[in-house]
Amino acid sequence: MSKLVAFAAIQGGYNIVSKAEGIYKRALETYGGSQKLEFPNTAYYLPIIYSLTGIKVTDLDSAKKPLEFARRLLPPHIKKDYHLPYLGPLLDAGMAALFAEEIVEAIRYVEDPDFYQPELEDPDVDNGKIWLGAADDAIMRKRGVEFVDGTAPGFAAIVGAAPDAATAKLIAEEYQQKNLYVFMAANQSGTTFTEQLLEADVQIGWNTRLVPFGPDISAAVFALGFANRAGMSFGGIQPGDYKKQLKYQKDRIFAFVNALGDVNAEWAANAAGAINWGFPTIADTDIPEVLPTGVCTYEHVVANVPHEQMTSKSIEVRGLKVTVSKVDIPMAYGPAFEGERVRKDDLFIEMGGGKTQCTELCKMTDMNAIEDGKVIVVGPNVKDAKKGDKFPLGIYVEVAGREMQADFEPILERQIHHLINYIQGVMHIGQRDISWIRVGDGAMEKGFTLEHLGVVLHAKLHQDFGGILDKVQVTLYTKEKDVDELTKRARAEYKIRDERIENMTDETTDIFYSCTLCQSFAPSHVCVVSPERTGLCGAYNWMDCKASNQINPTGPNQPVEKGEVLDPKLGQFKGVNDFVFKASRQTIDHYNFYSLVYDPMTTCGCCECIAAVLPACNGVMTVHRDYTGMTPCGMKFSTLAGTVGGGASTPGFVGHSKYNITQRKFILGDGGLLRMVWMPKSLKEEIRERLLKRGEELGVPDLVDRIADETVGLTEDEILPFLQEKKHPALTMDPIM
Repeated sequence: MSKLVAFAAIQGGYNIVSKAEGIYKRALETYGGSQKLEFPNTAYYLPIIYSLTGIKVTDLDSAKKPLEFARRLLPPHIKKDYHLPYLGPLLDAGMAALFAEEIVEAIRYVEDPDFYQPELEDPDVDNGKIWLGAADDAIMRKRGVEFVDGTAPGFAAIVGAAPDAATAKLIAEEYQQKNLYVFMAANQSGTTFTEQLLEADVQIGWNTRLVPFGPDISAAVFALGFANRAGMSFGGIQPGDYKKQLKYQKDRIFAFVNALGDVNAEWAANAAGAINWGFPTIADTDIPEVLPTGVCTYEHVVANVPHEQMTSKSIEVRGLKVTVSKVDIPMAYGPAFEGERVRKDDLFIEMGGGKTQCTELCKMTDMNAIEDGKVIVVGPNVKDAKKGDKFPLGIYVEVAGREMQADFEPILERQIHHLINYIQGVMHIGQRDISWIRVGDGAMEKGFTLEHLGVVLHAKLHQDFGGILDKVQVTLYTKEKDVDELTKRARAEYKIRDERIENMTDETTDIFYSCTLCQSFAPSHVCVVSPERTGLCGAYNWMDCKASNQINPTGPNQPVEKGEVLDPKLGQFKGVNDFVFKASRQTIDHYNFYSLVYDPMTTCGCCECIAAVLPACNGVMTVHRDYTGMTPCGMKFSTLAGTVGGGASTPGFVGHSKYNITQRKFILGDGGLLRMVWMPKSLKEEIRERLLKRGEELGVPDLVDRIADETVGLTEDEILPFLQEKKHPALTMDPIM
C-alpha cells in the first residue's frame, strides 16, 4: 500500500486528537470534571469507546482516560527509515481519531444542546432541524431489527458532497432502491451531501433511510457507534471484547464509506478507522488506493469511481448481495421509502385517516373466480381528482392457489401496509378498517393512479408468496356506499379470525414453530412460537410461522414437535428442548415457555418488550422498546437488551411481544399476569382493552389500574406504596423468588 495514504491518515489522527485535547481542556475549565457526558436517550455510554475498551465515559473526568489512550495509539510519523508495514499504524491512527471524535461530539451536546435535534414522527410537523446526531434507543432498536431481518442489507456512510444536487439525488435514490441506509457526515467546500439532497427536494431522515448525522467529519462516529451498539445489543458482545466486536462488524454489518470530494488528512484518518470495522472506502477522486486484502473483505480503498457507478462499485467492493424488486410503476419502489412522509404542503389526495373510511380485506377464492393480475377500480379514480381531494377507499384482494388456506388470509392482508408504503411518494398508516393513505404531489407528477396500488399488490404478493399463490386480483372501491359494504363484511371477517387464533391452546397443538431469523445477529438465539406464546419480536404468531413454513419449507420457521410435556406449569417440552439444542449450536439445552424466573426462553435484541423480576414488590415489570426512560429494575430498555439479549437465557428476565402480555400462558409458571406491577403508561394504554378483558378473566377487572407506571415512580420503593394502596394481587401471592 502507499506510504502517502498511511502518512495522511496518521497526520489526520494527530490533528484530530490534538484538537480534541484542546476542546476537552476548555470544557474541563468551563464545566468541571463532574459535568455529565452522554449521547442523550442512548445506552452504552460513548459506544465506540465502551464497546472496544470497556471504559464507561459518564463525565468529563472519565473521558480523560480514553483520550489519553487515543494519544498513545498514535504511531510515529512515517519517516524515510520507518520500515514497519503501513497498515498497522494506519489502523491505529484511525482508531485514535474515532475515540477522540466521540469525546468531541459528547462535549458538543454539552456546549450546544440544541445542535442535534430528533426528527418528529408527525407527518405534518417539521422542527426545522437538519442534524440528528446519535440515534436514540427507540430508533436504534427499530432500525437495528431491519439489519437483522435483511430488510436493510447494509449502509453507506457518505462523507463530503457530490458535484451538484442532481448527482447527490441520483446516488441517494440508487441506494434507497437497493434498500440500503445512507449515513451522512462532513462537508465539502462549505456544503454537505445532506444539504444537496434538500436542495433537490429529497426527503431526509430515518424514515427514508437518508440519515443526516452531522455537518462535520466527527459525526462519522455516530454511524460506527450505531454499528457497535447493534453488536452489543443484538449480538450479545460484551463491552471491551474488541476482537469479537470488530469481527462481528466485518462479518455481519455490511457497510462502506463513500468519500465525495477531495480527501483531507482528517477524512483519511476516519477512513482508516472504518477499515478496522472491515468497512472499505470508495472515493470519486484520485487518492492513493489500498487494494490488497487484510482487514476488509476485498479492497480497502478504491479511487476514481465515476458517480454513476458509485453504488454498484461500492456494493461490489463490500461483497454485499442485494436483491432489488422490480415493479412496473412509474414511481421508485422499495423498503427505503416505507417511512417516507407525505406532509400537508406536499399532499395531493388522501384516503382514510378519520377523514373518510379506508378498509382492507384479503379473501381466498376459487381459482376460476378471478383473473390473475386484474385490477378493477370501481368509482372515481385519482386522475379525475383535484389537489386536496379526499376519497373513501376499499382495497379488496382476492387470492387463489392450490396451497392457499383460509388461515393465510390475515398474513397476506397484513402485507398491504408495507407493500403500499414502499411506493415513493405514497404514505400508508394503519391496517384493517383504520387505514390511511396519502399520495404526494411528486407521485402524481410521475403519473400515479389507483391501479398502481393493485399492480404493486399483485407483483409483490406473487414474488413473496409464490409458494401458495397462483392468482391475485385486486378491486379498489372509491364510492362511499361500496366502501361501507366492504367495511361491514371485513369487520365480520376480522372477528372470526381473532376468535380462531384466540381459541387455540398449547395443550391442543402438537406442532410448534421455530424462528431463527435473528440468528444473523444472535447466533445462539432460538425462538419457538406456540399458539399461546407469540414470537418475542411481535411480528410472528403461530399462524404466521405456519404460513411462512408453507411458503419456504427450508426457511427460518420450521415445525417443532412439542413432544413429551416435561413441566406443564413452566412450559417445558422434550421435543422443543431437542430442537433448541441443535438449532442453538449446542449452546442451550432447554428452556421454559411460561417463566422468567426459571430457565426462561432465550432473548435477542429484536424483542418488543423485556420483563424483569421486582423482588421487593413480589412481582414483575415489563418495558417496551419505544420507552426510553428508566425503569424500576434500574435499567433502561437498551441496557436490558444488551444485558439479556444476544441469545442468552437469563433467569429473572425474558423478552416477549406486546401481545404476549395478555395471552393466557404469559409467565404462568410465576403466577401469570397478576404478577405485573409496572409498565410504561404508553404501553398500558396501547393494550388497555386487552388488559381489561384479561383482568376480568382472572377475577381482577380493574387490574390495569392497579399496575403502576412512570407517573407513579421509577424505583421499587416509589411504586410499592401505590401497589399497597391499590391492593395489587401480587403482594399477597407466594414469594416470586
